[in-house]
Amino acid sequence: MPDATLRDVALLAGVSPRTVSNVVGGYAQVTPATRAKVEKAIEALDYRPNLLARNLANGRSGQIAVVVPYLDTPYFSELLQAIIPRARERGFNVLIDQTDGDPEHEAELIKRRARGFAYDGMIFSPLGLSQAELAVRDPDLPLIVLGERESDGHFDHVGIDDVAASQEAVNHLIALGHRRIAAIGDQPYRTGEAAQRRTRGYHLAHEAAGIAVDESLVIPTPRFNRADGAAAMAALLERDDPPTAVFAYSDLVALGAVRAVLQRGLRVPEDVAVIGYDDIEDGRYSTPTISTIAPDKASIAAEAVDRLLARIEARAPMPGEDVHSTYTLVPRESTLGRTAD
Repeated sequence: MPDATLRDVALLAGVSPRTVSNVVGGYAQVTPATRAKVEKAIEALDYRPNLLARNLANGRSGQIAVVVPYLDTPYFSELLQAIIPRARERGFNVLIDQTDGDPEHEAELIKRRARGFAYDGMIFSPLGLSQAELAVRDPDLPLIVLGERESDGHFDHVGIDDVAASQEAVNHLIALGHRRIAAIGDQPYRTGEAAQRRTRGYHLAHEAAGIAVDESLVIPTPRFNRADGAAAMAALLERDDPPTAVFAYSDLVALGAVRAVLQRGLRVPEDVAVIGYDDIEDGRYSTPTISTIAPDKASIAAEAVDRLLARIEARAPMPGEDVHSTYTLVPRESTLGRTAD
């Protein structure tokens, strides 16, 4: 049996094809009674609208791009798992690209639409481009930026307050009695804004508690990954006065740090407490489980998609905003011990 068409639905509902199109497109001017008749006909015929044809008729591709630095980073893969269904619900397909933090590739991507690439807007987590370099882009490209680049007034930025969240993570360690706390993950270079904000939170927590910061305990890493966390922790443990606690700038860094502690025959958290950042699934199932800062990924994804589609629908530039999503501190075994849930 051939698939039902829009005209089949219109005939069964006793309305015009235009009315069916309005219902499928979500237009508000359809009366509730008419909408109910059309939706009943759609269900009866198992009608599936041709989203591609509808989008092309509206001058759109029906696709959005989501661009992240690394697909092997669980935070980004978990975020994508929230973004894709949200976009699909709204009738958009998602194209995914990985930049590896290459500034030339990132710059090319935000200029591409002017060169004929088929996406209507972009959710972008830049790593290689600085705040100023984001301005060099297709000015008509609807753009939502994730991570640590603040809005320049032309795009929306969606994320959590990294400074406040990092301060809360370190406050947790201070409240447990730690005074010699290391920070693993600083990136003191042009595009390391995310790390620099976490370092700022680390300093603020110490200042508020009246604890002097030992700057030698702030350890830079090239990436937020396991290997860098393990290497940094191993070096810290070689010191005559190693830290009793660590604030890791991602859960992957925390997992690497925990591994290094255990390899030395030490215990977590009894000898070294560790708190991470991102609340990835691996941290909930590791031994010990990882205390962490948990961004509301579902909220970030929904906010990013909804704001991007609003920009696409507007078909005109809109003022940009900085949108802070919520986060929570989740204490687990790596700071509280095995009595933690």
